[in-house]
Amino acid sequence: MADNKQYVTQVQDNGTVMISEDVIATIVCNAVADVEGVIGLTTKPGADIVDKIGIKNWGKGMKIVIDEDNGVSVDCNVIVAYGQSVVAVAQSVQSAVTSALESATGVKVKAVNVNVCGIVRQ
Repeated sequence: MADNKQYVTQVQDNGTVMISEDVIATIVCNAVADVEGVIGLTTKPGADIVDKIGIKNWGKGMKIVIDEDNGVSVDCNVIVAYGQSVVAVAQSVQSAVTSALESATGVKVKAVNVNVCGIVRQ
């Protein structure tokens, strides 16, 4: 199978650092999980099967795009807790994801798009 992974490449003085989209996805998941009012990321049926054939992050509640200039755009599909301000939670997700990615990887985050796909009573 072909390896369809994207990498953020950072050229250093004594070599190159390549950060996989899987690492970026893990950072995004952890950042979203820490936001108050977020129940979690939505998943699509069959996500585990698609993952086995090599399509990463499909149906896992996020889409990661790495540009030619190593800028990162993230789409997050979240479920918000009932009684929370949807707009405030979405803004918190944007801030948390941007901060986590920029501090952990040093990449420029171009956009964090938050799609609120549901509200759940806890």
